[in-house]
Parts: sequence; structure tokens; C-alpha cells
Amino acid sequence: MIPQRYDLHCHSTASDGTLAPADLLARAEQRELEVLALTDHDTVQGCIELQALDSPVQLVNGTELTCLWGRRVVHIVGLGVRLADAGLQEYLAGIDLLRQQRAERIAERLMKKGLPDLLSDARGQAAEGVVGRPHFAQAMVARGLVSSEQQAFKQYLGAGKTGDVKMDWPTLAQAVAVIRAAGGIAIVAHPTKYRFSFTKIRELVEDFKNCGGRGLEVSYTGISPSHHLELLKLVEQSGLLASAGSDFHSPGHHWTDIGRFMALRREVPHVLEYLL
Repeated sequence: MIPQRYDLHCHSTASDGTLAPADLLARAEQRELEVLALTDHDTVQGCIELQALDSPVQLVNGTELTCLWGRRVVHIVGLGVRLADAGLQEYLAGIDLLRQQRAERIAERLMKKGLPDLLSDARGQAAEGVVGRPHFAQAMVARGLVSSEQQAFKQYLGAGKTGDVKMDWPTLAQAVAVIRAAGGIAIVAHPTKYRFSFTKIRELVEDFKNCGGRGLEVSYTGISPSHHLELLKLVEQSGLLASAGSDFHSPGHHWTDIGRFMALRREVPHVLEYLL
């Protein structure tokens, strides 16, 4: 039987979340979740930290891999991966290097716009985690350069802005392949967040399936009821497994929380049937 309270998509300080993995797990316990998957961006370090903790919450090892579908960036969640898998570790080390180089380029670009060197500040905000644009935004707020992270993205870090440095991400096929080789199930994350039409989403799903992908997120923070129903139809038509999660990043984001997302409207094949 599928648990009623679960979350298969959330983030910690190992990537761009604001809660340490242990604090994230404690929050899940407080909200009486039965199953939790930590899916930090392009890392499994948080999952490794959680292995040492005792909890009534059943943990699922996960990650969220950034990749390219054609020229578009999409995210693929991997659930049930073997953390020590050599191929996965090599893949993630390569992504970490790319992200470090990207952070350096972001800092350089921002300095050319007249801002101070924020690289060390951004690394400090990331602590031991992966440095990304949210950490530069946090550094700007801490320095008083902007009033909010939203303003930082609007002025400097958002799409098309100075700090929007593109990366040569792995392909969709490569992301799916490394998840499968590590024993995991690959899932398209939050498909309606890419600003694709549903025709385009169906094309993505078809290519994803051809690569060996098995799941589709059908419920997550911000999805409309009509889009949720469309994704449920797509799951049934494509033969994929349904997945759901909050995409939680921070308690400061009042619109979401661990385990808070729209309940599935009807019975569909669920990824938890294959993970538990």
C-alpha cells in the first residue's frame, strides 16, 4: 500500500536548500511523513549524511540531475540510486567541476557590472554544498546590495541577465543512463515549470521513455489542478509511473513545505510501488 504522507522531491544545504539534511529530516518527522527522498541538485552528499541518522521516516536515496533536452535545460530526478555507485560518483564529480567553473564566471561577470567579488561569499552561503545562482543572490542580500533574493534574480541572475551563465550540461540520455546504471528510477521533474506547451511536454516524455526513463512528476508546488489532471492522463497514456513532491527549498518560502502538494486525484501506477 502506498503511504499517504510522503515527499519525493526536496532540497537541503547540500545544494540550494536552506536546511541541513538532518534539519530537513527533523522537519519531515514533525510533519509525520512516512517516506522522504532528498533530491539535491547534482549531488548525493545530503543522502550520505542522512544514512548515519535514525528516523521513523523511511528514506529513499535521490538526486535531481540537470541536463539538456536539445537546447532546453530540464531536470531529471533519480530515486533509489546506489550512493556508492562508481559511475554515479564520477558523473557527479564532473558536474561539480562544471558548477565550480560556472560560479567563477558568474562572479567575474557581476564584477564587470560594478559589483564586488562575491565568489567567496557565495561559497560561504553554500557551505559544503554546490554553489549556484541562489547562493549569489543570498550573498547580495547579506551585503545589502539588493533588498531580496527575488530582486537579485530580477536585476542580475535571472534568465538573460548578467549572471545567467550557461553550462554545457550532460544530455537527457546521459542523465537517465547514469541513474539507471546506479539502480535508480529516472523521473521527469516538474514538467510544467519549463514553460513548455503540452505538445512539447509529450515530446519530452516520448524521448525520455526512449532513453529508459520511467516516471513523471504529476503533483508539486505551484501546479494548477487542470495541469495536474493533464499529467495524470499523460501518465496513463505513456505507461509511466507517477511521482510527487514539494520541491521544498526553504522554510522562508511560505508557499510550500515538506509533504505539501496536491493529492493525486485518482489511482495511477506510482513510483513508490517499486521503491518500497
